[in-house]
Amino acid sequence: MNGAEALVKCLELEGISTVFGYPGVAIAPFYDAMARSSIRHILVRQEQAAGHAANGYARISRQTQVCVTSSGPGATNLITALATAYADSIPLVAITGQVDSHLVGRDVFQEADIRGATESFVKYSYLVKNVDEIPHIVKEAFYIASTGRKGPVLIDIPHDIQLKEMGKAFAYPESVEMRGYKPNHKINAQQMSKVIEAIRKAKKPLICAGGGVILGHGEPEIREFVEKNRIPLVSTIMGIGVLPKSHPMYFGMLGNNGKPYANRAVMNSDLLIIVGARIADRAVPKPETLEKTVSVIHIDIDSAEIGKVLGPTLPLVGDVKEIFAMLNKEEFPQTDDNWIGSLEQIKHSTVDQRHWSENLVNPMLLVQMLSEKMDKDAIYVADVGQNQLWSADNYVMQEGRFLTSGGMGTMGYSIPAAFGAKIGAPDKQVVAVCGDGSFQMSMYELGTIAVNKVPVKILVMKNGYLGLVREHQEKVFESRYSGVALYDYPYYDKIAEAYDMGYFRCSSNEALPDELEKFLHYDGAAIMVCDIDASNNVI
Repeated sequence: MNGAEALVKCLELEGISTVFGYPGVAIAPFYDAMARSSIRHILVRQEQAAGHAANGYARISRQTQVCVTSSGPGATNLITALATAYADSIPLVAITGQVDSHLVGRDVFQEADIRGATESFVKYSYLVKNVDEIPHIVKEAFYIASTGRKGPVLIDIPHDIQLKEMGKAFAYPESVEMRGYKPNHKINAQQMSKVIEAIRKAKKPLICAGGGVILGHGEPEIREFVEKNRIPLVSTIMGIGVLPKSHPMYFGMLGNNGKPYANRAVMNSDLLIIVGARIADRAVPKPETLEKTVSVIHIDIDSAEIGKVLGPTLPLVGDVKEIFAMLNKEEFPQTDDNWIGSLEQIKHSTVDQRHWSENLVNPMLLVQMLSEKMDKDAIYVADVGQNQLWSADNYVMQEGRFLTSGGMGTMGYSIPAAFGAKIGAPDKQVVAVCGDGSFQMSMYELGTIAVNKVPVKILVMKNGYLGLVREHQEKVFESRYSGVALYDYPYYDKIAEAYDMGYFRCSSNEALPDELEKFLHYDGAAIMVCDIDASNNVI
């Protein structure tokens, strides 16, 4: 068995059924071995999409997934996808080909120091120097990616190592023991007791759920805790979906672009229980103000995230699912009706001061109607820009999933992530929602969708601009617009025809219900373009 065959065998033993990638000479031995295996390869049209597709698949399968590229530009094209996965704690193993080991460091053709280039965007990285080390390297990579705070791990493997015969019989390790990496899963009993006591004393408790709740499979336990004790909950953008939008204890997404009543709930609480969230600047713009008025419990599996932005009164490190299973065994006093009533009053009295153009399609209505008409367990993948913020603000969560690039804010994420999610969950309806700017950042992946007959739906909010930057220029630079106009291109109907996709267009609120029905029920992949007035702003 050579190195390439050993690498493929390791992936099979890890249960990998699909790999997203783009070949090149430096990774060709691996591709030759994979062609003789049970693993399905999805050829993307650009390497970044391989990472985003694996990202979407990982989030839906809740398991580590794999992307593969060649050396040099193939590897460097993957960096943005790795940074995206790292920011959102998505478990990936990225395999990159490298030039022959004796040429590493000589700046030969298509050599790039991908380990150095990705140092701040991966949990760990390997350069394979010994073919016999492949089994334990792969075992460690999957272990690191999927434990603690999840994230991407890089394996860079030289061309000659892939071709070299193993010097000993292949044996895949059953377990991992790493001296320098020991994720702490043990919950500190003393801290847990303090958390329990703080919750019991609180008169106005509030939970802030982040993406870590979903990554840690903790939604059922959080929901039980909320319902048992009548404790209200807000979410970050990555925590959308922890509770359905219609749940009486859900009070919306907080932050700059969240619901005003969610932000007021945070400021009015006396105990904020942050779970699986970093509370970055978009969620809490002025943490120093919040620290002075609200007690904070911060629960996270990664101790490095606790206190990074917002100083907690009580830190608690551990697995969210386990922590809330323990909390659900405790008895807490029911939250005062006055606290819940005050939040409901704030919610119902909040008036949206934004004015919407009566021309074309109202983006808020579009997102609400789309998500209501989607299957209950459908997957909604939002891109980045105004479309993302309209989506987060108006998405009607039922029993499905909401995916987006939260931490890095990567335009072009939605289309590859959507087909990755669809491959991971072929029986679920998947819709990618993007702007005309983000669509053009990954529209080349329509080729991947067409060849593999992946029936995803792509909805484009078209306003002819890079809308969020245009809005910023309007408000900060006195409407001096620079570099943001997209004009009338491309011709979406011709693009849809070129890739054998269904095509739908809507330019009015009146036509929206019928067009959405036809779009969602189309048998196969489809594009729907909704014309949005460029004067409509997020804020």
